[in-house]
Amino acid sequence: MKKVMFVCKRNSCRSQMAEGFARQLGAGKIEVSSSGLEASRVHPTAIEVMSEIGIDITRQTSDSLRDFDAEKYDVVVSLCGCGVDLPPQWVTREVFEDWQLDDPDGQAIAVFQRVRDEIGDRVRRLISQLS
Repeated sequence: MKKVMFVCKRNSCRSQMAEGFARQLGAGKIEVSSSGLEASRVHPTAIEVMSEIGIDITRQTSDSLRDFDAEKYDVVVSLCGCGVDLPPQWVTREVFEDWQLDDPDGQAIAVFQRVRDEIGDRVRRLISQLS
């Protein structure tokens, strides 16, 4: 089973939503974690827009990439274009993708919903590629 790391700047919105989608859609197919270049909090609006589609991310935590070992992951996905800022051991995994999605933090709920839907589509494609 492939181990997937979703990473963005603060592990607050995009990477948290990706982790939520991947946990639900990839159950039994992949193992998933998320992290940020720095840790912060799981954004309340990210929690809200994920609950709108029946995915509960309230138990997820915001973690720093420094807390994880790159060697334990097969797939790394940057969601914010931060791939250029990742340590080399993270971008040289078996699969590395840099999705460069808009940061919804501080934006209207409609932006959170649009970004959520984009993440859902990309996570579905990623799981399909890895299966």
